[in-house]
Amino acid sequence: MKSKSAGASLITGGAGFLGTNLALHLLSAGQRVVIYDNLSRSGSEKNLAWLRRQAGDALRVVVGDIRDRFALREAVRGVGRVYHFAAQVAVTTSLLDPVSDFEVNARGTLNLLEELRRLDEPPTLIFTSTNKVYGSLADLPLRRAGKRYRPRDPGLETTGISEDRVLDFHSPYGCSKGTADQYVLLYARVYGLPAVVFRMSCVYGPHQYGTEDQGWVAHFLIRALERQPITIYGDGRQVRDVLFVDDLIDAFDRALTHIETVAGHAYNIGGGPTNTISLLELLSLIRELTGEPAPPVFAPWRTGDQRYYVSDFSRFQAATGWAPRIGVTKGVTRLYEWLAEARGLPRRRAAASRMPA
Repeated sequence: MKSKSAGASLITGGAGFLGTNLALHLLSAGQRVVIYDNLSRSGSEKNLAWLRRQAGDALRVVVGDIRDRFALREAVRGVGRVYHFAAQVAVTTSLLDPVSDFEVNARGTLNLLEELRRLDEPPTLIFTSTNKVYGSLADLPLRRAGKRYRPRDPGLETTGISEDRVLDFHSPYGCSKGTADQYVLLYARVYGLPAVVFRMSCVYGPHQYGTEDQGWVAHFLIRALERQPITIYGDGRQVRDVLFVDDLIDAFDRALTHIETVAGHAYNIGGGPTNTISLLELLSLIRELTGEPAPPVFAPWRTGDQRYYVSDFSRFQAATGWAPRIGVTKGVTRLYEWLAEARGLPRRRAAASRMPA
């Protein structure tokens, strides 16, 4: 597989939380960046305005839609790396409008792949998929343990869920992202595109304007800062491994360094077994940070919700040497402080103790 090492980096969905952090990282390293975004997501225009103040002439912005193949054709010209983040990101939205969800996530990715295939020297592609490609994981035996669920299989709690797990779509969102995921792997296999898939768990960090449907760590913090009740769907014992955005960017860099090894593969990427937290545990951590309770409002379970998901990232670690470095308490504290500062609010911070057990 051959790719360009020179040229700008194209970030689709680049005005979102992840794209903003990555763009700053690349610009700080002296690279040129092209952001391709339709600016439909809340907070994207704020992120873009902030990036423009940091970047100067090294940043080019294309306001365009991933469904517009001809706009993509111009955007990919001359780039050396592509980070494909543009997506419809909410399970709830996909249930209401599965056709649009498919057009953005599946067809939009296919549009991008076709435009890359047309190039004489296709750039390296990193695609962010999702753990929702594994479905609800309802077959995993779990037990309640305080404020969280734990697997009855102690080995699973130690290692997490690997890429050997069968794909099993339980929502239009999971299906559309899974379709895109498989197309990226197919184009790597059949057409030789230097592409890798990251099946993401929960990523969080600065510039995240989380909502009830996506970006739950930031959403909980925002609601607490605004002294608003936090809605929890289910019983709140759902467990996720969470990954601070700086650690994810490090994983991107390592994937590019080891592209000959990782191209054509899908990897589960998240905080792993040492960086897990439940919804109820996050409420407890928020109380430690703010010195005030974060009262929950409970609502029925949502379709396809996973009660337990923790990434086994050992394959990517073996290929690249990567592992997360920022723990839950440190990462959540950094996000809390950024959100408070962005709103001009006092931090009202109590002493944060150890990570919830």
